[in-house]
Amino acid sequence: MAKFSFKGILQNDGWRSNVLITTNDNGFITSIDSNNETRNTENFDGYAIPGFQNAHSHAFQYAMAGLAEVHDIAHTSDNFWSWRESMYELALNISPEQMEAIATMLYSEMVRHGYTNVAEFHYVHHDKNGKQYNNLSEMGSRLISAAKTAGINITLVPIFYQKGGFGKAPLKGQKRFITPTIEEYLQLLESSKNDCKEYDGANIGIGIHSMRGVEPKDIAELAKTGPQDIPFHIHISEQLKEIEDSISYLNMRPVEWMLDNVEMSNRYHLVHATHLTNNETIGIAKSGANVVICPTTEGNLGDGLFPLIEFQKVGGNWSIGTDSHVGINPLEELRLLDYGQRLISHDRDTYAKTIGDSGHYAIDMSLKAGRKAMNNFSIEYFKIGEKLNASVIDANSPLLATTSNKNRASSIVYTSDASHQLATIVNGKIVAKSGRHIDESTIAQKFVKTLKELNNR
Repeated sequence: MAKFSFKGILQNDGWRSNVLITTNDNGFITSIDSNNETRNTENFDGYAIPGFQNAHSHAFQYAMAGLAEVHDIAHTSDNFWSWRESMYELALNISPEQMEAIATMLYSEMVRHGYTNVAEFHYVHHDKNGKQYNNLSEMGSRLISAAKTAGINITLVPIFYQKGGFGKAPLKGQKRFITPTIEEYLQLLESSKNDCKEYDGANIGIGIHSMRGVEPKDIAELAKTGPQDIPFHIHISEQLKEIEDSISYLNMRPVEWMLDNVEMSNRYHLVHATHLTNNETIGIAKSGANVVICPTTEGNLGDGLFPLIEFQKVGGNWSIGTDSHVGINPLEELRLLDYGQRLISHDRDTYAKTIGDSGHYAIDMSLKAGRKAMNNFSIEYFKIGEKLNASVIDANSPLLATTSNKNRASSIVYTSDASHQLATIVNGKIVAKSGRHIDESTIAQKFVKTLKELNNR
């Protein structure tokens, strides 16, 4: 049993002051009460909000964060497709041990910034020659091990990846990603599911790399006959070229095709969906599917801006992810998402249109849709019978020290940074405190050793 006291916690209907949360030995909340004791209690002079959900991650790409910003001025442009070549070079060279070291560092940084859950969109499956490992999910098992060491919950989403583009054979740089058939993908999925049993903070999702990466008829077949009780993730409509190629190959846009050929529901998570028509925007919302938006990566790659305002008007649900990890702070993702919309709409109430409180709405939407990406459909922030996952913000940070309940959520979202992160609690355990992960030194040493081996920086 453990006891945690907070100056306040954010619940669905607002703030509760002076709260004591008790958990059992497995991290499940057994009581939420007014605090009237401090003995044998972990006391936080801080405000607890639900742990953030990182609904889209490519862990290995953290090793190249910041490396794609030196450009050859002799070239006329540098875009997603040229960035992708650098990413392939990294993917072709990492070993399972290096994958684990990179992911452990990344996940520890996520925890330090307040994330308690991550959906790992995982497609580096095979060895450096493109051959299967004896354990089909060897690389996935390393990601699970990394999550366990870092103390974050992980939803492993092994990715089905067949093609080099619409109707095209795989590229040489994709040889570690490729699974030719549905049958072989389901074997990989089953192997990954078995590896999830090694960590009680792990579960499984199903994933398609993209419309260009898998033959459309196989996407429809897997959606119809594959597992129906786990989340379904897919990259879609991130790049204009992808849409142009889809129209050429299918006479339809990617999201348009999905809406016509797949019976989507709230277990579907469309990653990026940057370039949509109005009909596609409405269609996604009506289907119940969610969109995963990755503002720092989308900004870094020059993808474009998701039509969030139009999506919200028709009841669309969205979460956030850090994708290539050029940014790892959830508050930064939420702010950039909002500010992009403000810049093109010239209005300041992107998030506030629904409940009037921009900060609370951002936390609420990203939490609920993000949880669904992890196969968690609970909508209550902190609930008896569920595990305690919390991001704790320093109540003594200057702007929060005198902030009222009315303004606190928005003050956290719009003014806080990593220095205000007092602690992160995952499954009832303190994993980061006072700006540091509890195993920071050991994790960082292995990470630095790996980067020296890769010699890519």
